[in-house]
Amino acid sequence: MGSPASKCMRLHRPGAQLVAESRPLPTPQPGQLLLRVRACGVCRTDLHVVDGDLPFLGAPLVPGMKSSAKSSHKATTSVCHSARDSACRGSATPAGNANSVFAARRNLCDRARFTGYSLDGGYAEHVVADARYCFELPQAMDDAHVAPLLCAGLIGYRSWRFARDAQRLGIYGFGAAAHIVAQVARWHGQEIYAFTRPGDIHAQQFATELGACWAGDSDREPPVQLDAAIIFASVGALVPLALRALRKGGTLVCGGIHMSDVPAMPYSLLWGERSIRSVANLTRRDGVEFLALAARIPVKTQVETFALTDANAALESLRTGALTGAAVLLP
Repeated sequence: MGSPASKCMRLHRPGAQLVAESRPLPTPQPGQLLLRVRACGVCRTDLHVVDGDLPFLGAPLVPGMKSSAKSSHKATTSVCHSARDSACRGSATPAGNANSVFAARRNLCDRARFTGYSLDGGYAEHVVADARYCFELPQAMDDAHVAPLLCAGLIGYRSWRFARDAQRLGIYGFGAAAHIVAQVARWHGQEIYAFTRPGDIHAQQFATELGACWAGDSDREPPVQLDAAIIFASVGALVPLALRALRKGGTLVCGGIHMSDVPAMPYSLLWGERSIRSVANLTRRDGVEFLALAARIPVKTQVETFALTDANAALESLRTGALTGAAVLLP
């Protein structure tokens, strides 16, 4: 008898459609868990991998950075964290010593591996994951609605941590991450100013329903100056627009793993001690803190579900901006 088979959606070259295939059941290595995928969120980074915006690391690849799954080794619901840190214990300095700063911020490890990018991900019936980056999920949420918490929610939370002291918070790109972050921010008493693609009235109405006190086109200035802003859209042209909306001393957080080129802009937009920072990956602390907070609030996700074999349609909905909330694949 052959080994058990597991269905998946595979990418064979960037820019191509995913292909439905069967593969042998993945075999976990020491320190890994074999997970039965119950739901997998479709995130912007998946789209960047499929479209070739990020360097392609080899084929065939099963995308999928966030999944709600059952462990085959214990009866708890687990999720595979997008950051797979294989053996990093801190980056080595030229002298060969462990850098204590990087040891404390392992999300910046140069040797990190990522589920759905450098390793097969959750667009499948089964996936193997580093046990250190699996988390017990809130039991009150079903698999489809918890899946967006695991990438959009987690990277959104890390982005928001750098803007949590802002009274007036702008959010550029009101998709999967933004609709979760908006709930966290409102729970903390922040005012939300939502910026969408020009003319996207539906997304603006959605933002208002989630508590935004103002929602408008991304090329408009808000009615007040902002203390901080987060850009979730992968559009570099938003950087000068967001800086223009910030008060002096304000912070701009770029929350994506990929962004188109930032255009040339006058120094006056940055002057006045405004700052720009990026967010790279996550830490385990982010996951533990956010999942506990999401259950406490509680965060409610809006999802559109697709069959696993309809992954290409889900990606196209994300690509064209046709989604409200998040897309989720159900194997």
